Amino acid sequence: MIEASDDELVLRVASGDEAACRILIDRHFARTLSLARRMLGSQQDAEEVAQEVFLRVWTHAERWEPGRAQFRTWLHRVATNLCLDRLRRRGTEDLDSIPDPASEEPGPHEQLESRQLAQRVDTALQALPARQRAAVTLTHYQGYSNIEAAEVLGVTVEAVESLLGRARRQLRAALATERDEWLRKTGVGAPRARHE
Repeated sequence: MIEASDDELVLRVASGDEAACRILIDRHFARTLSLARRMLGSQQDAEEVAQEVFLRVWTHAERWEPGRAQFRTWLHRVATNLCLDRLRRRGTEDLDSIPDPASEEPGPHEQLESRQLAQRVDTALQALPARQRAAVTLTHYQGYSNIEAAEVLGVTVEAVESLLGRARRQLRAALATERDEWLRKTGVGAPRARHE
């Protein structure tokens, strides 16, 4: 059953097959959690959304129409909508309360710098309007194409491109100081000494 396609597994879930549901969770939980974490900025909220997504898979599997969309796309659409609902309900969150993302850098100094930069990027991402944040999360962090992101968000490809354009401009402005700092530290873009 491990080799079964997502469509086959969903059909089995519709008939009450718990093992099939566990396989779907094993396949898709980490990416669903990552999507929710990026959108919500909270591990706890992300875990609740991911659990709700798979509860919906369990309770609504009989509604699944194979071939209409990829299961992964449908799953991330449900997750994105749940995240957008939560963001609308809670309003603006205090950005100082967002926890530092974990870093995998080996040295303490690099770890600290990486964590601080990741925090600033995450803070800038959290400051974006919810639909822009969703578009960036789906395309940048989840690896979706613009076409797939449009399907998940239920909008046109042009609307996704517009959301991404506005989000990139806002992120670029919010992170301009970090870019200038990085350029200064690395010497990239520094004028070269003239040799005569």
